[in-house]
Amino acid sequence: MYFIGEFMNNTRILLASRPVGLPKAENWTIETVETTEPGEGEFLAEVLYISLDPAMRGWIREGKSYIEPVGVGEVMRALGVARIVESQHPAFAVGDHVVGMSSVQKYWLSDGQGVAKVDPALAPLQKFLGVLGMPGMTAYFGILDIGKIKQGDTVLVSGAAGAVGSVVGQIAKIKGCRVIGIAGGEDKCRYITEELGFDGAIDYKSESLHPAVHKLCPRGIDVYFDNVGGETLDVALAQLRLNARVVICGAISQYNSTTPVKGPENYLSLLINRATMQGFVVFDFATDYAKAGREMGQWMAEGRLQAREHIVEGLETFPETLLMLFDGRNQGKLIIKV
Repeated sequence: MYFIGEFMNNTRILLASRPVGLPKAENWTIETVETTEPGEGEFLAEVLYISLDPAMRGWIREGKSYIEPVGVGEVMRALGVARIVESQHPAFAVGDHVVGMSSVQKYWLSDGQGVAKVDPALAPLQKFLGVLGMPGMTAYFGILDIGKIKQGDTVLVSGAAGAVGSVVGQIAKIKGCRVIGIAGGEDKCRYITEELGFDGAIDYKSESLHPAVHKLCPRGIDVYFDNVGGETLDVALAQLRLNARVVICGAISQYNSTTPVKGPENYLSLLINRATMQGFVVFDFATDYAKAGREMGQWMAEGRLQAREHIVEGLETFPETLLMLFDGRNQGKLIIKV
C-alpha cells in the first residue's frame, strides 16, 4: 500500500491562454503542487499513460461544442490510464488499473464518475487509450452505426494511418468492404496497405487528390469517413455514389485555422446522390462500449485487427508532443508515458 507522504508533489499542465492557430509553449504552464489525499468516496491514482488526441484542440477553443471548453488556468483535459495508490471508494481498490479523464498530470484524484477498470492481463495498458479506448470506439461506432457499411461497399478513409482511421479501415475490411485510405507520406501509405490490409492508399503529400480518388474509386464512394475536412471532404463529396453515407468524425485540417472554417463546395452532391452526411460524438455510445470492446478484442485475438502506438516519455513534453498530431510526425496512436 502507498501512503500520501511518499509522493507529496503532483506535476500538472495548465492552460495558460487560448491559442490562436497552432498551440504554442506560452499557452501552457507546468506547475507542481501538493497531492490531495482522497476523501470518502474518492481515490488517488498514479497516471501511467496520457492520450493525446486531435479533439484536444477543440477542447481549448472558447465557444459552443459538445463539451465545455477547458478554462484558462485549469488542468488540461485528457484521457489517461492510471494505477490506484490510495482509495476510500468502495468500488475501487489500491492496485486497480483504471481509465478515464485523468487530465494531464502525474496524480489524479477522482470520485469514480466516468471511470472504468481495465485489466493489464488482457492487453498492454496503452491499448486502452488506443484501439480499446476512445479512438477504437470512435472507429467502431462511426463506421458501423453511422456509416452503416455493408459487404461490397467502397469505403474511403481520410487520416487513414491515424488512431481512428486505421481502425476504421480494418473494421471495414473485416465486414467485406473495399477500402482506400488517404495518408501523408510513403511510410504511412505502405503501413496501411502492407500491414493493415487496405486495398489502396493515396499520399496527399505527393498526389493530387481528385484524380487519385477517381482512379482508386472508379465506381464512386459508398462511405466516406472524414477525419480531415477541408479540400479532402470536397473531393470525396464529388465522388459519392447513390445513397452514399458521409461520416463526419473530425476536421483536423481546420482545427488550427485563424480564418473562418469554409464549408464544402460540393455539398449538392448529397442531393444529387440522395446521400447523407452525419456528424457524431463517441460519448453518445458510451452504454455500448463494453460490447464494442469485446468484439474488437476478439478481432485482435484472431489477428484481424491491429494497432500501433507512438509513445513519448515525459509529462513535461506535452506542449511539443501535442503538435505532432497536426504535422503528422506521429506513427500511430500518440501517447505520453508519464
